[in-house]
Amino acid sequence: MLYNYNGGYMNIEFGSLKELYDRITPALISKKTEIESKGYYHIKESDIWNYLTSKKWKISKELTLAEMVSDIFNANIEDINAYVIKKISTEMREPIFDE
Repeated sequence: MLYNYNGGYMNIEFGSLKELYDRITPALISKKTEIESKGYYHIKESDIWNYLTSKKWKISKELTLAEMVSDIFNANIEDINAYVIKKISTEMREPIFDE
């Protein structure tokens, strides 16, 4: 399955969700840094990714990279924390690439 980004003047195709994850990792790292500044040291980049893919992006269609990055930066820290606390004991905390 190809994941297509068609924003503005460029058309970028991702061969997998892993490639897309790698592309937006800088935004995930930035959000993690913000979260740590609020005292939440247990949240990882993969937790932010998994939260957004399961809660927000699952119902979205044809997101642009800009929209995804915006979602990362605007994600509610308390909601991410609640998601992580609920999942931490039952699931692996690595990026999930269900395709």
